[in-house]
Amino acid sequence: MPHDPVPELLRHATEQLDAEFAGLPDCADAPALDTAAMAGVLETVAQRLGDNYPYFHPLYAGQMLKPPHPVARAAYALAMKINPNNHARDGGRASSEMEIEAVGEIARMFRWTEYLGHLTSSGTIANLEALWVAGQLAPGKRIVGSEQAHYTHGRISAVLKLDFTPIAADAHGRMSLEALEAELRKGDVGTVVVTLGTTAIGAVDPLDEVLKLRVRYGFRVHVDAAYGGYFRLIADDLAEPAQRAYLATEHADSLVIDPHKHGLQPYGCGCVLFRDPAVGRFYKHDSPYTYFTSKELHLGEISLECSRAGAAAVALWATQRLLPLAEDGAFAAGLRSGRQAALELDRRLRSDPRFQAMEGGGPQLDIVVWAVKAGNRERASEMAQKIFVACATRELHLALVQLPLFWFCLGTAPGGAITCLRSVLMKPEHAIWLDRIWERLSAGSAEILGFEG
Repeated sequence: MPHDPVPELLRHATEQLDAEFAGLPDCADAPALDTAAMAGVLETVAQRLGDNYPYFHPLYAGQMLKPPHPVARAAYALAMKINPNNHARDGGRASSEMEIEAVGEIARMFRWTEYLGHLTSSGTIANLEALWVAGQLAPGKRIVGSEQAHYTHGRISAVLKLDFTPIAADAHGRMSLEALEAELRKGDVGTVVVTLGTTAIGAVDPLDEVLKLRVRYGFRVHVDAAYGGYFRLIADDLAEPAQRAYLATEHADSLVIDPHKHGLQPYGCGCVLFRDPAVGRFYKHDSPYTYFTSKELHLGEISLECSRAGAAAVALWATQRLLPLAEDGAFAAGLRSGRQAALELDRRLRSDPRFQAMEGGGPQLDIVVWAVKAGNRERASEMAQKIFVACATRELHLALVQLPLFWFCLGTAPGGAITCLRSVLMKPEHAIWLDRIWERLSAGSAEILGFEG
């Protein structure tokens, strides 16, 4: 593993934090710590944690796992010395202010100037809050979203006792506008969930076109940008359909983004934004023991969650202070690097006779998917699983995903699916490591298929 700067950075920052509270009397009666026993436990923890994939390494190119920035880890650990709770101001005065500032920068990234927003413990909870508000505004009306939308939208809708209808996706993995309008004509749709960056392939739904339908049919538009939201910073680098979708985000009614994906944050850190601050009325509640220490807004007054880790807000604030969300900044450059790696991997796959890339085009963001050419669906799926294992033995960690056959021009049977290989190249280092990634992929494929590309 590379040198970790966090311990030394954290030591200096901890000394500064201790100095902030130097006026307090010594806590001489604190229980003594058995540091030898603690050391033994931590050694065991370290050994147990070794039973993991190397999520932090560029050769891990499977799921949406991006290591937190060192400043995020250090700031989170520093905040844990106090362990603030961002529910009420008396539980996290400084961290509440940092959350408000950090969320404000995220809102400005989408060109939102008036909004209501806060952090959540996950993207799932952020989406739950958005759909809960949608249900309050349009009680009993349906929620619809692409069949490629995250599975939790259907589950969240069930929890909220709202009907959810999946909408067919086109050959690019995007929500079909024709299928969507067929549901809208029924007159009972209250909210359309638009995904900017689907989990399976990173597809970008046509938000700009959905907004045109909103004018005609009248519904709320919720944007699930949990994975893909930060690509708003590099919209000009994307293909035109995705670019148009991202430029339209300022007109959505609500939006979710996960800083613990591309935002370089530890789990869990989600964020929900509402374009109309007046939706805060739905959160209003009485708490006779909480909201007395400040006349300023308490974050618990605009959140469904009660206790929330203030350390998550501190880590996010510190990261955005170091790496501002600017289109020409270092953070955006990291997104561009990962996307370029994905485009290059896709180019190599398309020129290799062993593989079948999507007919609908290359990666829309930084996720690459491909099938194995092996005669029929069953054998192609089997070979993909074996290549997945063969690459892992070479320390290259990919992922598997089941996708519709017609996306690869391998069949048109309704419901027909094929197991494919999948790679999320979201680490900036992936561009530098791509040759080594390709070498391992090619060698692992040769072992299974019996020939080189």
